[in-house]
Amino acid sequence: MLPSYENDRDLARIKVIASDMDCTLLDDEGHMPADMPRRIRALNDAGILFCAASGRPSYTLSEMFPGLEREMAFMSDNGAAIFYRGELVFKDLIDVDAYQELIRFTLADGRGMPTVCGIDACYIRSCDKAYDATFRTFYKKIVYMDDLTELTADVDKYTVFFPENDGEEVFAETYRDAWSDRYSVTNAGKMWIDVMNKGVDKGSGLTRLCAHLGVDVADACALGDTYNDVQMLETAGHSYLVANAEEHMEGHAKWRAPSNNDGGVAQVIDAVLAEAR
Repeated sequence: MLPSYENDRDLARIKVIASDMDCTLLDDEGHMPADMPRRIRALNDAGILFCAASGRPSYTLSEMFPGLEREMAFMSDNGAAIFYRGELVFKDLIDVDAYQELIRFTLADGRGMPTVCGIDACYIRSCDKAYDATFRTFYKKIVYMDDLTELTADVDKYTVFFPENDGEEVFAETYRDAWSDRYSVTNAGKMWIDVMNKGVDKGSGLTRLCAHLGVDVADACALGDTYNDVQMLETAGHSYLVANAEEHMEGHAKWRAPSNNDGGVAQVIDAVLAEAR
């Protein structure tokens, strides 16, 4: 069992707090802890940057933090795009021919639905519109197309949706061996397989953000719960796994935070703010 975050004696050194969203910052109902805007502003006033680090796109994250874009950072699409105080400071696009190859692979496999993540919108087949309510939880801007093989938009992440929650099994059986030599491939929970360019993940995203700020990653804090948080947890000097995470994630973090339903991220932020005063 990991020791509690309360055993981290160097909280006063933290300059960046990067938190995953689903099942980490957000509770099981998809709600943030109460008073998060005040906490983010308090961090900003203390010279500490809060970063939402997610597989979600930037336009969705922006809607989740209204009025706060210029007081925080967004690491969207698992690190494929980074926004700092409202400015895009990094993006890594997948070549059109490459994501078209991935689309054809998914369609031939037949077990998932391609959701192609562009910088400005998510592109989904019209025949998959029955899952619109689920898609819009993550993608606030969706373009439905009859034929995704005609798509030529700027894309920074390719995602496959598995409505039967069998994404982990399909990843282990097929996607990992088929694509990991060419791309960063990971699960984002049981419903999603995410594919980014090689070297793109939340860990490299945190490194890039810290370099942009002139901050050592040793003075960064990361909070997460699942596979696509692994590199970020292993990169940050202060890494906290929320208590609701699966046991296999324990080897990737130094400390444990309370669960998402107990506002674990908020409790860590409060502890950091207490040391910053």
